[in-house]
Amino acid sequence: MAAAPASSDMFDEIVMAEERFHGEGYQEGYAEGSHLGVVEGRRYGSLHGAKMGSEIGCYLGFALTWQCLLQKCTDEKNSKKRRALDSLIGMIQKFPYEDPTYDKLQEDLEKIRGKFKQECV
Repeated sequence: MAAAPASSDMFDEIVMAEERFHGEGYQEGYAEGSHLGVVEGRRYGSLHGAKMGSEIGCYLGFALTWQCLLQKCTDEKNSKKRRALDSLIGMIQKFPYEDPTYDKLQEDLEKIRGKFKQECV
């Protein structure tokens, strides 16, 4: 009768192997997926951060160029344009480049875009 418990333990090991391998596979898959998620997230953030920086840099270059061009003009029409350009430059300078967790990042970017469009008209 001693052989019966040994054979049932062997069958239990076979039956439990599927469960054990499922658990090990899940843990390995989870670890691999977490690693790949971090890598993909970092790449995505770098790409979109670079696009945002390029866009804001373009706006700043536009505003500074026009500010220089309008420096010598003293009439009222150009005075309004210079004030609007100063406002745009101020918004860009206050933009939180170093803080990606800033709550109103997208809102501030939309305001800058709107001000830029206003200047282009």
